[in-house]
Amino acid sequence: MKKIKVDAMGDQCPIPVIKTKKALKEITETTLVEVHVDNEIAVQNLSKMAKQKNLEYKCEKLEEQHYIIKIKAEAEGVSIQQKAPAENDKEICYPDRKSSTVVVLSSNQMGNGSEELGQILMKGFIFALTELDELPSTVLLYNSGVKLSTEGSNSIEDLKTLQAQGVEILSCGTCLNYYDLTEKLQVGDVTNMYFILEKMSQADKIIRP
Repeated sequence: MKKIKVDAMGDQCPIPVIKTKKALKEITETTLVEVHVDNEIAVQNLSKMAKQKNLEYKCEKLEEQHYIIKIKAEAEGVSIQQKAPAENDKEICYPDRKSSTVVVLSSNQMGNGSEELGQILMKGFIFALTELDELPSTVLLYNSGVKLSTEGSNSIEDLKTLQAQGVEILSCGTCLNYYDLTEKLQVGDVTNMYFILEKMSQADKIIRP
């Protein structure tokens, strides 16, 4: 697959979106467009643009102030340059999509009953979080919920997508130690119960699936 790198480091909205749209217009085959930016707002706006165009995309945080958004455009994506720009296709700088909502995941499954079904539901729940117009500010994981952020979890990529867009992913250190998963954390940071309580007490809204 052909790859194109778009360097938008240091660029503020709407420049990263404009550069990416220009790259998409020039493709003539299935292409992976990799956009490098240095701020969360750019990540959020590029993600929104990709969703609007129904393009497959993935967000990654490489390090502080260095994010990469990978957008896959099929060969027919060249049609982007052939259509007249619609009103909702203009480069708009959307504000920070993060709210003061905290999502609490205290289990690696959702609901009671079948464990297999509960894990399927939880994966769907976490994916749905990435699709929200208003993202939570923090995702807290404790008890068996820490299994979602560690090696072997099928929700790692979705949690990384949230993290790349500025959502804090915090796993309880005591819980990681209890399940012997301390060295297997794949996304986010380790936290303690005092910080978990502080985050919950300061939240405008708490969601518990």
